[in-house]
Amino acid sequence: MSKHEPKEALPLESNPTVDPSEIQPIIINPDGSVTRNVKIPSTEPTQDPNNIVLTKDVLLNPINKTFIRLFLPRIALHTSKKLPLIVYYHGGGFVFFSASSTINHDFCVKLAEKIGVVVASVDYRLAPEYRLPTAYDDAVEALHWLQTTSEKWVLQFCDVSNCYLMGSSAGGNIAYHASLRVAKTIDEVDFDQFKIRGLILHHPFFGGSKRTNTELRFENDRALPLKASDLMWEFSLPEGVGRDHKFCNPMIVDEEDGECFDKIKRLGLKILLTGCDGDPLIDRQVKFVEMLRHKGIEVVSYFGKGFHGMELLEPKGDEPLFEQIKYFINNSIA
Repeated sequence: MSKHEPKEALPLESNPTVDPSEIQPIIINPDGSVTRNVKIPSTEPTQDPNNIVLTKDVLLNPINKTFIRLFLPRIALHTSKKLPLIVYYHGGGFVFFSASSTINHDFCVKLAEKIGVVVASVDYRLAPEYRLPTAYDDAVEALHWLQTTSEKWVLQFCDVSNCYLMGSSAGGNIAYHASLRVAKTIDEVDFDQFKIRGLILHHPFFGGSKRTNTELRFENDRALPLKASDLMWEFSLPEGVGRDHKFCNPMIVDEEDGECFDKIKRLGLKILLTGCDGDPLIDRQVKFVEMLRHKGIEVVSYFGKGFHGMELLEPKGDEPLFEQIKYFINNSIA
């Protein structure tokens, strides 16, 4: 059996919440095409010299139609000092949004401006057209592109020896699994110049077959109701696998992952995990932090007040997050 071959799915230890009689935000049509019943505003990149942050799109993979949106603080044009690089993976339950979605574009603009970094926001392929691990494949392909590209903004303005993988919600899940893949190949691929110093997991999206206390308590949460989580896992996981597959449940650690943890420690890679008390996923995030620390991984955790994805949905309260990220980056290089 291959490592991604479907195993027998374990049932949820609670009744499913998705009601097929309701109008769903995403529908798989009889011909196999997908309809998304959610209108998501998008923003075009711009290099207007009056902007604090300049943006442009660069092609990642023409066959897969993936791209990277680069965010360059204008201040970088007037200094010889290269800036840290954040590789950002957007959220959306693996099935919604893109790097050009306005909510993600605006967040990355503020990230570049407030932290003083170059941001490379990865537009990965979405489920259910492309189920996991496709997003992980695209995530790692972006890292190899950044390592080898001749793109001027990367070569001239990025300190690629000071790189961080960051993701919000499902993007946090992607950043974590991308780091495991990088660690797995670290002895085979030369990442000597391109150094990942840490992970920034912002409200990471994880799951499991057994409901947690906070998932049940916040079943009708405004940002991430239980039925939304159920729907997104149903559409994004490989067909035939359950919620206790390691793509969903990070507490499932196989021998291969254990070896990756050893390499992560050897690399000195650090992790910042940020969450909030009103997130249905906070119980899973706390357990995840405990597991990583038990494995000997250096983890900084910050759990404030708020709700899932609050810094993107209501950005007025984003200062604590940016303060945590800035401090983490400034203290990650030994």
